Amino acid sequence: MSAAKPNLLGLDRKAMRAFFEQIGEKPYRADQLLKWIHAVGVTDFSHMTNLSKPLRDALTHLAEITLPEVIYEKAAADGTYKWLLRLYDGNCIETVFIPEKTRGTLCISSQVGCILNCDFCSTGKQGFNRNLSTAEIISQLWVAVRKLSENGGKHDHIVTNVVMMGMGEPLLNVPNVVPALNLMLDDFAYGLSKRRVTVSTSGVIPAIYQLREETDVALAVSLHAPNDELRNKLVPLNKKYPLKELMAACRDYFKDDRRRSVTMEYVMLKGVNDQPEHARQLVKLLSDVKAKMNLIPFNPFPHTDYERSDDATIARFQHILMEADINTTVRRTRGDDIDAACGQLVGQVKDKTRRHQRYLNDAAKKVIGESV
Repeated sequence: MSAAKPNLLGLDRKAMRAFFEQIGEKPYRADQLLKWIHAVGVTDFSHMTNLSKPLRDALTHLAEITLPEVIYEKAAADGTYKWLLRLYDGNCIETVFIPEKTRGTLCISSQVGCILNCDFCSTGKQGFNRNLSTAEIISQLWVAVRKLSENGGKHDHIVTNVVMMGMGEPLLNVPNVVPALNLMLDDFAYGLSKRRVTVSTSGVIPAIYQLREETDVALAVSLHAPNDELRNKLVPLNKKYPLKELMAACRDYFKDDRRRSVTMEYVMLKGVNDQPEHARQLVKLLSDVKAKMNLIPFNPFPHTDYERSDDATIARFQHILMEADINTTVRRTRGDDIDAACGQLVGQVKDKTRRHQRYLNDAAKKVIGESV
């Protein structure tokens, strides 16, 4: 990727108009480019036939449209697709498509690795490399739309929903995430409804308020614990932004639209956060928050001590919440056979971060200790 040329893939309508005004063109050219790049999927300026030839030639010298390389593609038995994308600097990210009867959900990444190191998440064990650019974020949707079209483009292979629940913490990358969200919602690009685009956060409270001001897409919170003591261990960010402050931000997020609610994600860990007292604590915690619960069966990964709660325990937990009038669903685990399920988004590439190496060393010491 050339540092001298802007990558038009990552420009939302406002930035695209500014680009064309800078080169002496009318702002409406931005709408044309957005449609060519995102709606039609054309990345070669010479093929953009409603642009004059002089403008096409000029764009070739002034800008570029570059995409990551798809180095791995796999379809699971349940219809889930996973792509591994190599970025310009050799880093890799993962994107997962999950088809259902009435929708198709794309799970995209916002960072290379993750800085938060949640105790139960395999992605956190990779460590953190860098934020993704807007172009790298939106490229995941661009690639998925084209790849699914190649695979038949049937109703269950159309992206209707996007969730930012892949690698990374989106709200630690707001300057690049928000323009990508704008492109997802733009009718000249992907035209998704704001109710069908979800940003998931572990609780970066200042950025929750910022997101609300810039674009009120759906919000999901990686909760995973009903009290500060347990959440401090599972989600270390809680030490900086405790539950009382997080619940206040959640109450405020949709205060102007009472029909909408925040989704609380809660991974079910055997003997850790899945007992009846935990469910009752959740009922109290959410008593004045308009929220719906999404219980997520834990997906084990190598060297973890955590285990998945059994179905009966999850059902009992769900029943307690439902009895308290908290809308509660249990996420169906998808893509296990291609390591695509929630919590398993770790690229099949060698990771050289110090945290990952420490993690492997600690795991090796544990194995050696158990064998003597």
